[in-house]
Amino acid sequence: MFNLSKVTLALMASGALAFSAQTYAQEAENASQESNEDDIEVIEVTGFKSSLIKSINQKRWADTVSEQISADDLGGLPDVSMADALTRLPGIAAVRTGGQAAEINIRGLGGGFVSSTLNGREQVSTSGSRSIEYDQYPSELISSAAVYKSSKASLIEGGVAGTVELKTASPLANEEQHTFNVNLRGMYNDRASEVADAEEFGHRFSFSYQGQFLEETLGVSLGYARLYQPGVATQFIGFAYNADKDLDFLPNDMDGPADAPENEYISEGFELQHLGGEETRNGYVGAIEWAPNDTFIVRADAFVSQFDSESFARGFRVKFDGETAAISNPVIVDNSMIGGTINRKSKGNNTRVELVNDDNQDFDEVQSYGLNLDWQITDQLNASMDISYSSAESEFRNGLLWSLVAEDATVANPVLDQNVSISYMLNGLNLPDVGFSQEDAFTDIDRVMVSKYGIYPYENTDELKAYRLDFNYALDNEFISSVEFGVRYSDRDYSSDRSVYEYGADNNFSSSEPPLRLTEDMVEVVDWEGEFGYFPSYLAIDLDKALNAWFGNDIPQPVQTWGADEDGVINNSTSWSVLQSGEVYEKIFSAYVMANLDFELFDTPISGNVGIRMVDTDQSATALDNVGGVLAAGAQNVMDEVGLVNSNYAPKVIGLEYTDYLPSINLNARLTDDSQLRFAAAKVMSRPPINRLAADRSATVADDGKVSGSSNNSPFLKPFYATQYDLSYEYYFTETDGAVAVALFYKDIESFIQNLTVSNFDFREAGFYVPETIENETTGVVSEVDPVGIYSTAINNEEGGNIKGLEISYTQVFSFLPELWSGLGLSLSYSHTKSDVELVTDLAGGSVEQSLPGLSENLLTSTLFWEYQDFETRVSVRYRDEFVSEQWGVNQQIANFDDEVVIDYQASYNITEKFGALFQVNNLTDEPTQSYFGSKQFSGTTQYFGRQFYLGVTYSF
Repeated sequence: MFNLSKVTLALMASGALAFSAQTYAQEAENASQESNEDDIEVIEVTGFKSSLIKSINQKRWADTVSEQISADDLGGLPDVSMADALTRLPGIAAVRTGGQAAEINIRGLGGGFVSSTLNGREQVSTSGSRSIEYDQYPSELISSAAVYKSSKASLIEGGVAGTVELKTASPLANEEQHTFNVNLRGMYNDRASEVADAEEFGHRFSFSYQGQFLEETLGVSLGYARLYQPGVATQFIGFAYNADKDLDFLPNDMDGPADAPENEYISEGFELQHLGGEETRNGYVGAIEWAPNDTFIVRADAFVSQFDSESFARGFRVKFDGETAAISNPVIVDNSMIGGTINRKSKGNNTRVELVNDDNQDFDEVQSYGLNLDWQITDQLNASMDISYSSAESEFRNGLLWSLVAEDATVANPVLDQNVSISYMLNGLNLPDVGFSQEDAFTDIDRVMVSKYGIYPYENTDELKAYRLDFNYALDNEFISSVEFGVRYSDRDYSSDRSVYEYGADNNFSSSEPPLRLTEDMVEVVDWEGEFGYFPSYLAIDLDKALNAWFGNDIPQPVQTWGADEDGVINNSTSWSVLQSGEVYEKIFSAYVMANLDFELFDTPISGNVGIRMVDTDQSATALDNVGGVLAAGAQNVMDEVGLVNSNYAPKVIGLEYTDYLPSINLNARLTDDSQLRFAAAKVMSRPPINRLAADRSATVADDGKVSGSSNNSPFLKPFYATQYDLSYEYYFTETDGAVAVALFYKDIESFIQNLTVSNFDFREAGFYVPETIENETTGVVSEVDPVGIYSTAINNEEGGNIKGLEISYTQVFSFLPELWSGLGLSLSYSHTKSDVELVTDLAGGSVEQSLPGLSENLLTSTLFWEYQDFETRVSVRYRDEFVSEQWGVNQQIANFDDEVVIDYQASYNITEKFGALFQVNNLTDEPTQSYFGSKQFSGTTQYFGRQFYLGVTYSF
């Protein structure tokens, strides 16, 4: 027999159901208080444990498989950003960028598979993709966060890995009429002293206010958070193995590339660099809530975050140019060279050591605004309308100043020193042994000359407008407690703009754009310290002084241009700046219906939901197709920013439409008052990264009539789809505060996006312009054109695969111990994830199978904390198994990242009831980031960031 469950009342009282109007929630709370021995105890504590126990309660009453973070007060989360906070949850790991967490992985899937919302609204990103950069979100301005690992129909689609929901404070929900919090912390990085001109000190400051007025019908909240910190790193980066040559001259040695199987693979080179600079983040949050009566609430809120960084990278960039160099004493492992001596040949070879002085600027801004109206129309019917706007702007300016060694920089016409010899030996994850024939000249202004200046901006804008209408109808039913249904429409525009300015050359001295002679006031000799102390010193160059000496007051600025020779004739040398610029449009209409379940089956209370979500997507992108100037094919005059007109291209807008249906079910069985079993199943989707929908495609017809083409992205890409299943058991302690949970999950993923080469691609059928015939410009022979050829492009492969895993979490406050130790507690989680998905990389030369990007088989997070009277302390340890992700060398590279252990420590003391002090250390053991290509013998990255020390005070009332 089915009966209404008392779980309903507990869920309503905890805020787990979707009824947000005050009347219905108050009725549920009163009913819950009136129940007797069958009441379910909700854990309530104060002090250090409160945020942890709040999180446990929220997880307990959630209608999906989820993890929760809750701040005791706004500004109470101690982490630098929400990325740090989220990595404390089971099954969640972070990719450290510049030493701090930015992108998160959930259950072995990278940030591109994670959907993110703020106050229930989809967010755009400054990353240029869909992956949210969580370091853009100050933890001081977020009141709670939830990670939904199972889906439900009312959630916005987009998270194959999961959905992260961030929330800012609700002033009317605050327990106090007025609260005010201030945090001030000074910061110090202990490796900054090893990097010349790097900042050692930084600070964090935040304040927040929540107030209730007009007899608690009007609520206001305001918050501001500022972060200023040095960005410091010392690093070695190995480059991919993209060249080949016969080095061992062994007979029957056939492990090389298909066109030269006797060859061995050679790396492009490596970098040794000091990184420094400053990062500044200013975050603002505000909300106004008005509840004129018990049935109607209006909320308007805003969130703005500005994250700016100015940084430099100095050191060496070693380019082997191994295919044309003279190589001796090669050390070969698995048919790839990991050591030897490389000498520059006087003709046709560009082996060199560049002294690099890069100056980078990155200006990012995220804005999110929303208006929500919630109306309890009748005792049974609730309606909610939401209007939102989210935007992201990112401007990254990559400025490069490269120097080479001259025979004599003091003469009128200096020439390049061709006597270049480089010896090296990789040492796996340890730093390499290196030697340079020119190293004595690296600090000599009579030898070193600036040979090239370049600046390469990346500008992205991303805007999203969304409109949502939701209804909830309560039923007096023995099986279904309520029905939710609604619609959502969103309109997203993404644009990417590239531009460029280049002067000089990086492989030699240009005669038309000659090198710059350095003077004493432009340079500083830089030495290496610590683990890098055995590398040779070099000259750091003041960019502004060098540019003023080179160009005077008229320093050229980057432009978007086709590129031209000295006579102004288009030569397409920088046409990529035009072709890689464009826009992506995405319009989505979705509708859903979901039944909230609440019944008893064989005396076991069952709750949950079942529903389906329909999603209609219309995606398109601007494109410039090369039609050879044929007017009938749409050719137009396309002018760049310097007035050059190219008549070969036809502007187009191309894309596709598709409709998806996403069913889901969540069932929660309350086995006892303290334990429950959850089951969930759903079909989920994640759209391709927004930048991968760009149409940067091209096709070329050779003189013999053969067609070939390429595209790194495609507006015809469809989403990642997966069918996922979750089973979890949760037990909540009654004698003490805490819980233990065990979860199993399985994701059957239909396909992945990969860049593949299609051998028999019909260009004409795909919409490319392909002429019927072509004339050889040299011989005059006319050939018929075969429209079927080779096309390298991004496609949805059909192989797919599965991800499966186990998660265990345990939290307990040992309140049964003697008084001194009654505040001792432990929070521990472990996850084991496996996948049969294997991707192939050739960055180490030969093909090497790699695991799914972002997947670490083993994750362990633990926090040991202790509270006694006014003193609190904690130590947190995060272990992450090896995984695959991206790193930057000359270009973006996929690499294997080694396992890592990151330890953080924090202690605080309440001097008075309102005033407290805090001490914090992040990355206590100075754990480096290290990577490799397929095997640890092929070194990738070794990067040290230093420890970050914080000392501060808090004030609240």
